[in-house]
Amino acid sequence: MPFTNSKRTFKIRLISIAALAAAIYLLILFAGYPQAVECYFSEGAYPIISTVLHPVLNIFPFSVGDIIYILAIGHLAYALIIFIKRLLKKDFLTAGFRVLKLIIKVQIAILVFYLFWGMNYFRPPAGERLNLRDTSYTTDKLKAVTAMLIDSANATRARLTVHDMKQENDSIYKTAIRAVCKLSSDSVGFRTYHPDIKSSLLTPLLNFIGTSGYFNPFTGEAQINYQMPVFNRPVVACHEMSHQMGYGPEDEADFAGFLAGINSNDKLLRYSAYHMAVDEFMHALYYRDSLENKKLRPRVSKAVHQDFVDERKYWMTYQGKLNVITGIFYDHYLKVNNQPQGLDTYNRMILLVMAKYGRSL
Repeated sequence: MPFTNSKRTFKIRLISIAALAAAIYLLILFAGYPQAVECYFSEGAYPIISTVLHPVLNIFPFSVGDIIYILAIGHLAYALIIFIKRLLKKDFLTAGFRVLKLIIKVQIAILVFYLFWGMNYFRPPAGERLNLRDTSYTTDKLKAVTAMLIDSANATRARLTVHDMKQENDSIYKTAIRAVCKLSSDSVGFRTYHPDIKSSLLTPLLNFIGTSGYFNPFTGEAQINYQMPVFNRPVVACHEMSHQMGYGPEDEADFAGFLAGINSNDKLLRYSAYHMAVDEFMHALYYRDSLENKKLRPRVSKAVHQDFVDERKYWMTYQGKLNVITGIFYDHYLKVNNQPQGLDTYNRMILLVMAKYGRSL
């Protein structure tokens, strides 16, 4: 590469990096004003993006986002190999240009992430938007709601037949989509934009990193681990589609998924929602008062208890060092994106449920 062209390319890339850095900085400043984020992004730009993007990608029966991730990982691996080769050949100029090019690509990815969906992390919390601000509760109220959820889980589990427990994924997905759409039509604050759920092509990897599903912010697709226990799949599908609604934090998506599940007429989905809630509430009660938790355990039916055992066995089969590493990474990811509790954010669904149901006790 001639020196003149090299100098010009170097300047162009530095200017590009500076311009993209300035754009990211402006987004960071914008994120500090939740009401503005709500008005101009979550209720302004995001519905338009979703209305255009979701129907187009719903045409594909497979996850386009998974394909993009696979290609991106392959590209990064190739770029790393070429970079190392350039270093070994002492071609430091070309290696430096490749680093600058990679920085630009990462900056563009960050901008697309936040402009397509990620700004939803910085809108006012769901408790404020849904008028569920009072999140204080006593141990007695927590125990009462936990007992109610256990009874509901027991009852819905008892109604399930062998056929229900062998539902195909397509049937589970259609039911979850109907439930999310019903929640949107029945409740203020749950607006859907052509929701859909897909089996993740990366499911074997999701097993090893302990992930039941994920939302792709670049394509707006909701993906699910289609191999996990059947009673987990319905509410996880609702959870991931709640992200499509614009619910960023995990506790809020859990809450929306729970409401969609318990208001559904489908037996498996209703049980899936109560099963998830019992797990969350029993953990919360244990940390609040372990003796009260111990007293409630016998209240869980044998069938529900066995499902918890089977669920744990499933995930333990894949547990390893990769699970720990990705857990640390995702914990930091949540903290960066306005969820200071990290992975513990999932457990904060308790606050929203108690604010909605605990007040009547």
